[in-house]
Amino acid sequence: MNTLLNSEIFILMLTLAVYLVAVWLYRKTRLPLLHPLLVSIPVLALITHLLGITYESFERGSHIINFLLGPTVVALGYLLYEQREHLKANSVSILTSVFVGSLIGIVSVVLIARWFGADHELVASLEPKSVTTPIAMSIAERSGGIPAIAAVVVIVVGIFGGIVGPFILNSLGIKSSIARGLALGSAAHGLGTARAMELGALEGAISGLAIGVMGIMTAILVPVVEKLLELL
Repeated sequence: MNTLLNSEIFILMLTLAVYLVAVWLYRKTRLPLLHPLLVSIPVLALITHLLGITYESFERGSHIINFLLGPTVVALGYLLYEQREHLKANSVSILTSVFVGSLIGIVSVVLIARWFGADHELVASLEPKSVTTPIAMSIAERSGGIPAIAAVVVIVVGIFGGIVGPFILNSLGIKSSIARGLALGSAAHGLGTARAMELGALEGAISGLAIGVMGIMTAILVPVVEKLLELL
């Protein structure tokens, strides 16, 4: 029985089943707090604990889902192609906005973490909080951080951004589809993009672009910011 519970096929089916039920619940209620990812994580944690499934077994069993994170981001390129005219017309503002967002995101989290007394390993894990999980884990590992912590932080940031992002944008009176898409994609990566797609095709395309550009800029800026802060 224990062999079956820790098998790859059982873990994969369990993960998909929990997620699909969470999606059904979210579509029925439309409550932001019942976002599929927000529901799936604690439910899966509880089920695996009760069934005695170890983290190592769950990680091995769900590796296919982890692998698909990369192709999923690449698939957003189709949306970008459909909105290519909007992208060309606003290329300078898009690049400038994402650059500023990336820089502020890195510097702010480093300064706040150091102010609270965090060590370098934790700071390096927090720096890529605003990029999608595969990129964040790679950046964190290269900077001396812990990829697992980076992944958790990215998910938390994405959930928070996906839930409160549209509310904040509406409260500030931001109506531009491009601005809304950039904000959600830059701050809340994949989950923000999923929320942006619910707002409109242009928001989703711009948000998808922001994920890629944010990842590139963060990968470049993290070592630069670290060096500059060491000199201060």
